Amino acid sequence: MDIARSPPIIRRKLRLESLQNMKRKAVALLSGGLDSMLAVRLLLDQGIPVAAIRFITHFGCDPVSAGSCGHDVEPLVKLWGHLGLEVKMAHLGQEYIEMVKNPPHGRGKNMNPCVDCRIMMLDWSREFMDRHEGGFLVTGEVLNQRPMSQTLARFHEIDNQLGLKGRVLRPLSAKLLPPTIPEIEGLVDRSRLLDISGRGRTRQYELARRWGIEDVPQPSGGCLLTDPGYSARLRDLWDHDPDGEVRDLNFLRVGRHFRASERCKIIVGRNERENAMIEAFAAPEDVLVRARDHVGPVTILRGEVDDPAVRQAAMLTARYADIPDGDFLIAVTAGPKGGASRTLFVTPAEDETFRPMRVGLR
Repeated sequence: MDIARSPPIIRRKLRLESLQNMKRKAVALLSGGLDSMLAVRLLLDQGIPVAAIRFITHFGCDPVSAGSCGHDVEPLVKLWGHLGLEVKMAHLGQEYIEMVKNPPHGRGKNMNPCVDCRIMMLDWSREFMDRHEGGFLVTGEVLNQRPMSQTLARFHEIDNQLGLKGRVLRPLSAKLLPPTIPEIEGLVDRSRLLDISGRGRTRQYELARRWGIEDVPQPSGGCLLTDPGYSARLRDLWDHDPDGEVRDLNFLRVGRHFRASERCKIIVGRNERENAMIEAFAAPEDVLVRARDHVGPVTILRGEVDDPAVRQAAMLTARYADIPDGDFLIAVTAGPKGGASRTLFVTPAEDETFRPMRVGLR
């Protein structure tokens, strides 16, 4: 219908319906974890269209990670697209890295800046909502599930700081929280929302079965900043190179890490997948080390590489290679990716000697 040619009363009615539809559009933060999936479905079941934002960071929230933050959400679009679900991708780049370096609200047990992470994602989502004429935000947060960022006081603090008081709906715990604007205005039926609290997952798993979510992501293992080993490696990186690049962050995900000197690090692959990643991430100035005659790790030296560091890397490579008993002198090659290499003959490293060099043991 051409609104411009319609009678005035019809034009006013159509415009009113259009405004109501826009107010009913929700913008959801979709991490890939089960809680955010369920929060989205609770809205879809009320006939409310949802534009879900999947945030990507350099710290595990990406499609190549194995945890909940890396869980593939595309199947949800196929499963629930007919109900009004669409998914947008948003990459939080250098701004997020700088926030992790200096989070105003501090960190949890490791390098996780949970409060400031939530603030940044909600702030970005608010801007998206305003640009696309959405009515309110939706998260999968559960009251008292996480002591640092998911308490009633913290919810109020974050929402008020961002000018979002009453505009952030947390469907899984909504009945335990003050009514939000979309509930008060009748856009969302509060009686059909939930009252989940704490760390238990029984009710979430029941809902997943009801709604056909077969590939249920694990509740932990998403954000690398909560992992003690990764956090130790990240601290070590920024202690020695505060301006480390994205490639440096990528290397923190893989291998055994050894600090050869203040300006040189050795990383030893632990399996075939990590070996391939190390080779893929390697820069022309890096040195790759391999056992010449045996199956074993790909090892990389990064930074200011000297001969003692290369020999240490060769010994570590021999230590983790598949060496038959009785072989004490191992041939190891070292050189840049795609360049000429040299051969060293070394004995495998002894754990007692190299353990003090280990960074972020895992």
